[in-house]
Amino acid sequence: MNVDQLLTNFLSPPILFFLLGMVATLVRSDLELPAPLPKILSLYLLLAIGFRGGVELAHSGLTAQVAATLGVAVLAAVAVPVYTYFILRLRLDPANAAAIAATYGSISAVTFITATAFLDATRVAYSGHMVAAMALMESPAIVVGVVFARLAAKRAAAAAAGEVEPIDWGHIGRDAFLNGSVFLLVGSLLVGAATGNRVGSAALAPFTNQMFTGVLALFLLDMGIIAARRLGDLRRAGIFLGAFAILVPLLNAALGLLAARLLGLGHGDALLFVILCASASYIAVPAAMRLAVPEANPSLYVTMALALTFPFNILVGIPLYEAAVLAFIGP
Repeated sequence: MNVDQLLTNFLSPPILFFLLGMVATLVRSDLELPAPLPKILSLYLLLAIGFRGGVELAHSGLTAQVAATLGVAVLAAVAVPVYTYFILRLRLDPANAAAIAATYGSISAVTFITATAFLDATRVAYSGHMVAAMALMESPAIVVGVVFARLAAKRAAAAAAGEVEPIDWGHIGRDAFLNGSVFLLVGSLLVGAATGNRVGSAALAPFTNQMFTGVLALFLLDMGIIAARRLGDLRRAGIFLGAFAILVPLLNAALGLLAARLLGLGHGDALLFVILCASASYIAVPAAMRLAVPEANPSLYVTMALALTFPFNILVGIPLYEAAVLAFIGP
C-alpha cells in the first residue's frame, strides 16, 4: 500500500476531526455538539451529495454502462442481506439476524461522502451516477431484512398453532422508500439532474461545494464522539459479531471490486462502488428496524456498524480499497 495514500487519508481534516472526537470521549472531555446540530449536518450532507451527483448525472447522461452499474448495485443490495442472514442465523435469533443483515446490506452515506472527499483530495475523477447507485442501494436491504423477520415470526406462530397478522407490505414499503434520508437523497439527486445543464446549479454551488468539507469535518467530529461512546458495547457483541463487522465488509469489498472490473468502471467509480459494497448503515436501517423489527436489539446492529465497521472503513478501508483498485483495475 502506498504510504502517500495513507497519509492523504489520515491527514485530511475530516478524518482528523473524527479522531479528535474519539479522543475527546476517551479522555472524558465534555465536548459535544448540541442535539439539533448533528441532524442538520446530516441533512446538509445528503442534500449536497445528492444535488452534486444529480448535476454530474445530467452532464454524463444515462448510458448502457450507467444502467448496468445501477442494476448491479441494486442486485448487491439484495444479495448481501440474503447471504449474511443465513450466516448470522448460525448464532442469532431471526429478528437480530435480520436487523444485522439489513444493516450490512444497506450502505453508509457518510462513508461514501468521505470517499468522495478522498478522491477530490487525490484529484481522481468519478461520475455522478454513483450517487444514484448509493440512493438505490439504501432501501432494498431494509425490505429484505423486514421480510426475513416477518416470515420467521409467521413460521414460529404457525408452529405454535397461533395466529399472526399478515405482512403489511404497504408499511414496509413506506419504511424503506419514504424514509427521510432516502427521500432527501433521491429528491436532491432529481433536483440536481433537472438543473444540471441550467444556471440554477451554479447558483447553489457555493452552498453545496465550498461548504462541503467544513460541514463534513464537523459531522465526523460528532460521529467520532458517538463511536467512542459505543466502544463499551462491543463486549456484548462477542468475538463472532466483532469478526463479522470487519470480515464481511472486506468480503463485500472484494465482490464489489470484481463487479466493478466486469462493469468496466474507471478508477474513481470503482473505488466508490467498492465502498458502497463494503459499508454498513447506521442511520437509515436503525431508524427503520426500530419500527419494523422492534424485537431486535439495537445495541448489536448499531454498535457493530458505528463502532467497528465505520471507523475501519474510513481509517483503513478507503486507502486499502484504493490500493486494491489500483492493483486490480489500474489508475
